[in-house]
Amino acid sequence: MNRINVWSSPRNISTAFMYSFAQRNDTTVVDEPLYAHYLSKTDSEAGHPGTAEVLASQENDGDRVVEDVIFGAYATPVALFKQMTHHLIHIDWSFMLRTQNVMLIRNPREIIHSYSKVIPNPAMHDIGVEKQLEVYEYLSQHNRLNAVVDARELLLNPSVVLSQLCERLGLSFDENMLKWAPGARPEDGVWAKHWYSKVHSSTGFEPYEERQFELAPNLEKLAEQCQPFYERLYKVALKA
Repeated sequence: MNRINVWSSPRNISTAFMYSFAQRNDTTVVDEPLYAHYLSKTDSEAGHPGTAEVLASQENDGDRVVEDVIFGAYATPVALFKQMTHHLIHIDWSFMLRTQNVMLIRNPREIIHSYSKVIPNPAMHDIGVEKQLEVYEYLSQHNRLNAVVDARELLLNPSVVLSQLCERLGLSFDENMLKWAPGARPEDGVWAKHWYSKVHSSTGFEPYEERQFELAPNLEKLAEQCQPFYERLYKVALKA
């Protein structure tokens, strides 16, 4: 069975990416299976909306998640797991060596601008960009990284980038991946009502639009700290 972990930063296009793969008849998608594990290993009062509901909705033990969810049985030959890189705490990373792996990256200024609308004053560990580079290096060292996908490049030309990605994953490209019905979806985690309002109004990948915005000084500093990690990853990302 083809199991694919997509390692994303928060406030990326990861939910749209998950919806895209959900349109394939050969693929089952799972929304952030390690979220409750992450919350159970951190300060659950850190501002994540709906923390208690998330903890009640999922297995809290990351090792059990790996065994029962990531390596569980599925009715389709492909299973794709939308993952947040910063969820990889207090867990053995070696399970990634038994799956295919994709890094989903985004310009850190855009991440921070979006994330701070839900959780003010995020820190480096919230943004996950530094962690993404750690995961990239780990997977590269073990030759288990299939591709790096940049959000901007994907939005500039979804069919071109998804075609390249599918080839890297040993899949055929499916035009159905470009469109989906608007609204909440059955694969959504219970946290969707706090985070997914914009993607619920979408019917496909929205064209990339350069937006001008200012960040508070502390957030601008965080973006500057994240930028070198992002640039390392962007160099090897699939291009439109």
